Amino acid sequence: MTATPHHQDDAVFDVAVIGGGIVGAAIARELSGCDVSVALVEARDDVGDGTSKANTAILHTGFDAKPGTLESRLVARGYHLLSAYAKATGIPVEHTGAVLVAWNEEELDALPGLKEKAEANGYEHCRIVGAHEVYRSLPDLGEGALGGLTVPDESIICTWTTNLALATDARQRGTTILLQHAVTAVETGDALTTLHTTGGEVRARWVVNAAGLGADHIDRLFGHDRFTVTPRRGELFVFDKMARPLVDKIVLPVPSSRGKGVLISPTIYGNVMLGPTAEDLTDRTDTSTSADGYSFLLSKGERLMPRLLAEEVTASYAGLRAAIDHPDYLIEATPVQRYLLVGGIRSTGLTAGIAIAEHARTLLEEAGLALRSGGDVPEPPQMPNIGEAAIRPYQDAERIASDPAYGTIVCFCERVTEGEIRDACHAPVPARNLEGLRRRTRAMNGRCQGFFCGAAVAALNAQHHTHDGCSSQHKDNR
Repeated sequence: MTATPHHQDDAVFDVAVIGGGIVGAAIARELSGCDVSVALVEARDDVGDGTSKANTAILHTGFDAKPGTLESRLVARGYHLLSAYAKATGIPVEHTGAVLVAWNEEELDALPGLKEKAEANGYEHCRIVGAHEVYRSLPDLGEGALGGLTVPDESIICTWTTNLALATDARQRGTTILLQHAVTAVETGDALTTLHTTGGEVRARWVVNAAGLGADHIDRLFGHDRFTVTPRRGELFVFDKMARPLVDKIVLPVPSSRGKGVLISPTIYGNVMLGPTAEDLTDRTDTSTSADGYSFLLSKGERLMPRLLAEEVTASYAGLRAAIDHPDYLIEATPVQRYLLVGGIRSTGLTAGIAIAEHARTLLEEAGLALRSGGDVPEPPQMPNIGEAAIRPYQDAERIASDPAYGTIVCFCERVTEGEIRDACHAPVPARNLEGLRRRTRAMNGRCQGFFCGAAVAALNAQHHTHDGCSSQHKDNR
């Protein structure tokens, strides 16, 4: 299947998927492998520019999910599906393992229950260890740890590349990607639903709501009142690459009712991350950092790993999670409306995304959508590597010999080359602005935060967009 060259206002799609984050892109990819036409409808000017771009980027085993829930089942399956997909597409992954650290007697007493919970979820590799073994694996941990629970298969992954791979795969399978199409109203009919958006009308026979922070608003446009999204802000510190030798595993807290708490984790870019906070807000766009968040993370870091705080902070940022007043994923079909809600997908949606897409397909088929194999499905896309665990273009002598642009470094902090900037501007789902380039290449994401390279990156971005007319094609991503 090939993508429709341009979206026409009178076109009718079999399925419109609202939301271009990881879950929406995964669903579009799953459905476009069948003999149906799919539109991925995104409010912003790029895929993966909402909740999906700012999380802790951990590939979860699902060991600590509530047993018997839909979330626990889909996270466990998603772990295996995403691990295989990452290998096939080149999404950066590092299998670091994790240690869940108990700092007091209450937390220590909770470890056997957490091990039992992991086993109830089908994960049987956790071990309870004493303080000596905790410090043997994490010698720079702060004083006072009493013991721990090891989770050897927890991993770190690139959330940016995951989202982009799924969207690229969906596009290559035939999905029409409609950017800057924020849904403002819904008009349902006997056979078609019309989505009124800021980019024009989108008509579809079926609609999937994977709108993340806006999923409850969309659900109400369909006449439902099932849940409310509370934006939960999570602030994080990113430490300089010089800190990486301190942390080669994910350091997890004993979880509470508020969530999984503050962790320390290496990143696939070679940094170390501390966070997140958990603050409920009313503004669904507020991704600013705060003085309170800064102080809270400093106090937590001082307890967890004092030596880490002696290292330089490269950046601090905040992301919003879609917390809902419901204890599980909320995935429900309304057959009479030809509508599927995929709501309340917390940070575990990164891991569970492909499994959620499988589940969504099953529910749509049960609701009456005919889904048949679409014939020859294209091979998964090969994604550019922006992780430190595999060879990067600036290190690849053979690649540089064939194309010197890969030997011309533009961003020196992150070692991003001119060839990578060019490729990101001309990719099937191209970068359309500097933030899009940042997520696709790491440009401007290092110690200087674009102070040194920003002008050169901006000039290359403008050059490539001027040459191919990319800047005028923002609506349907052709």
